[in-house]
Formats: sequence, structure tokens, C-alpha cells
Amino acid sequence: MSPLLVSVLLSLVSAVAYASAAIVQERVADSAAGPRYAPLRRPAWWGAVLLNGLGAALHVVALAYGPLSLVQPLGALTIVCALPMAALLVGRRAGGRAWRGALMATAGLAGLLSLTRGAGTRLPADGQRWVLVGVTCGVVALLLAAAHAVRRPVTRGVLLASAAGVAFGIASVFTKAVAEEWSPGAPLAGWTGLLVLSALAVTGLLLSQASYRGAGLAAPLATVTVVNPVAATAVGLALFGETFRFGAAGAVAALVSGAVAAGGLVRLTTGRPAPAVPAEPSGCRGVSDGDPPGPEVGEGVDVGAVPGTRPHLEVEVRSGAVAGRP
Repeated sequence: MSPLLVSVLLSLVSAVAYASAAIVQERVADSAAGPRYAPLRRPAWWGAVLLNGLGAALHVVALAYGPLSLVQPLGALTIVCALPMAALLVGRRAGGRAWRGALMATAGLAGLLSLTRGAGTRLPADGQRWVLVGVTCGVVALLLAAAHAVRRPVTRGVLLASAAGVAFGIASVFTKAVAEEWSPGAPLAGWTGLLVLSALAVTGLLLSQASYRGAGLAAPLATVTVVNPVAATAVGLALFGETFRFGAAGAVAALVSGAVAAGGLVRLTTGRPAPAVPAEPSGCRGVSDGDPPGPEVGEGVDVGAVPGTRPHLEVEVRSGAVAGRP
């Protein structure tokens, strides 16, 4: 088997692992009213953490077999894998609007990543890294504050997912820096970089978990999938000396791809997640929107004729609304 084919297969399995983790995270967020950011007592959530780790490991191995220009765009298939998997495994079907938004976001992201070209191994200086950490913390804090200020669940989920994507993207930047500077003779020489990327990775994981609460699967997952590499690409262009392919034409094409990805996210954000239908208790009759409301506590109820003799039965008649009557 050729190394290129191995890289493609590993990238596809990585996308499936990420998609599976997102489905589990969304189900955990939707099925419990526990902690929004870290449901540590839910075994399913720890399974999602392991799936995310598996996806990251497979992505790194795929990069060892294939070029970055191929592996990175294939990572955008996560959202495309997640929607049919969610419909098949948990019955969470996405509408046409969600599918169109997901495909637009994936196509735009794949186009943007395929146009980015590395330019050597120039790494940012220590001062630049700490500035990057400060800017990242500020952006994440602003997005988190904005998320807590809005009421619409989908908008809140997208803002939290954007913060998670920024954290993941900058963690990738520090991963690249640590990998370039690592040496067997001094394995812990870059411990500060390891500490920063670990903190960013954990922050991204917690924020992504919170983003699924009430927002469904498609919008938060697409947002994380797009913002993560876009943030890393922006830093690569600014600090690592990376450029766009084909010069000015490539830059214009990258802008168009970014606009397509943004349009897909807007479609997902303005759509509504499929509401979860609660199970109806046994013995209860479903009530439609057009049915009159039932009697409340304290209101009289017409129980009809009482068969047989009940010497100790007292019936109190009150004025007011009676079930089924004006």
C-alpha cells in the first residue's frame, strides 16, 4: 500500500473518530442537566475524550505519511461524517438547511487549507509566543462572555464552539513549535510550551462540550471544525512565514473559500436544531397544540356520574373553569 493511500485512510478514520466523539458529546449535553463544561461523572463523556485523542493521534500519523496539503483538507470531512452517523446511530436527522450549511463549510475550509503552503521551519520567538498566548486568552474570554450574554441556544453554542476552535487552533501552533524544538537529549527543555498546549487543549475540550447544550450537533461541530484550522492558518501566515499558493490569485481564492465557509456557518447558525421529543408517560394521552388546557390544581373538575352508593363522598362545586367547558 502506498504511503499516500495510507495517509488518506488514516485521515478518514481520524474524521470518523472526531465525528463519533462529537455525537457522544452532544448526547451527553442533551441528556443530562449536570455540569455544562465538564461532566466528569459521565462515562460516555470520557469515551468522547478518548475518541478525540484517537482522532488527534491518527491525524498526526497521517501527516507522517502524507503531505499537509492533503491531510488538512481531509480533516474537514468530520462534519460530513457526523451528520449521517448521527442519523444512523442516535436518530438525530439533519434537515436540508443543515446539510447545505455543512457542505458549504466543509468545501470552503478544504479550499482554504489546500491553498496554504508552508515556508520552512521558522518558529516564533519566545516574546511572540507569550503575546500569542495573551491574545488567545483575550479572544477566548470575549467569546465566552458573549456566549453568556445571549439567550438563543444556537448562537450561544456557536460562540462557545468558536472559542473552542481558537483554543484548539493555537494548541496546534504550540504543538508544531514543541515538535520542531524537541530533542532526545533534552526532552523537557520545552516544558513551558507543553504546559501551554495542554492548557489550551483542555480548554478547547471543555468549551466544545458546553457548546452542544441546546444547540444541536451540526452548528457547534461545523464551527469548531472551521475555526480550529483557520486560527492555526492565520498564525502560520503571521508567524511561521507560510504563504498562499499561486500568489495573488491564491490569496483571492482563499478569501472566496473563507467566504463560502462563513456562509455555511451562517446557514447552520440561523437554522434550528432538531428538538428532542420527550417520552410520553404511560397512560397519558398526548395533547396537541389545539387541545384546550386541562384543569389546574384548585380548579373544579367535572367527574360525571358516580356509580353506586358513597355515603361519605362529598362533592364540592366551585364556580370557575371546568375541564372541557368555557
